[in-house]
Amino acid sequence: MSGASDWEAEAQNWIRWARAPDHDSYWYYRDAFFDEIVPPSGRLTLDIGCGEGRVTRDLRDRGHRVVGIDTSQTLLQHAREADPTGMYARGDAMSLPFDDRSFDVAVAYNTLMDVDGMPDAVAEAARVLEPGGSLCVSVTHPLADAGTFTGHQPDDPFVVVGSYLGRRRFEGTFERSGLTITFRGWCYPLSDYARALEEAGFVIQRIREPAASEKAMAKFGESERRWRRIPLFLQMLARKG
Repeated sequence: MSGASDWEAEAQNWIRWARAPDHDSYWYYRDAFFDEIVPPSGRLTLDIGCGEGRVTRDLRDRGHRVVGIDTSQTLLQHAREADPTGMYARGDAMSLPFDDRSFDVAVAYNTLMDVDGMPDAVAEAARVLEPGGSLCVSVTHPLADAGTFTGHQPDDPFVVVGSYLGRRRFEGTFERSGLTITFRGWCYPLSDYARALEEAGFVIQRIREPAASEKAMAKFGESERRWRRIPLFLQMLARKG
């Protein structure tokens, strides 16, 4: 991942952040992902970068038989405690500890932008998927990564600072409702994600840019309407040839 030590250092902050009810964007965008991108449960699903396990648990609740993998021992410990019957393993997305064709579905929910070698992680996902298997991806939208709103009003301009193109390092500390966390990772343009998928033998079948929901605006206020003008997330379904 983008430094296994980074996530281990932020593990307790992430557990508090991720498990606070309705706290972050996951609770407002996950339904679009599960409804539009993730196929019905099959033989075995891999959750790449499972963290403390909330995506794994949501997949399980939707009928998937899931293996979660992460680099952080602390996060895996908490994932197992929250899901004692679940299957979890420690490992790196760029070198998955599984045999070829072990899974028919792989999910990477907001994790590909965290790995130091995104194309390597995509290639590894292809290796462990059976032919016809599905890779389901959510990432911070490349456009949202490239710029910022000038204010918090719904109609405030969105300004791209620097360049949209090229791989760029990201680091930011966020505070909300008394919780604080630092995220570190990488920004990629859409073409880099597409190229990584193409080179790994995937065919992109769906691309979605979900807008902020009414639930999100009810929680975060009218300023959330900004995210109906600029997409916050990019979600993709790709199938292995």
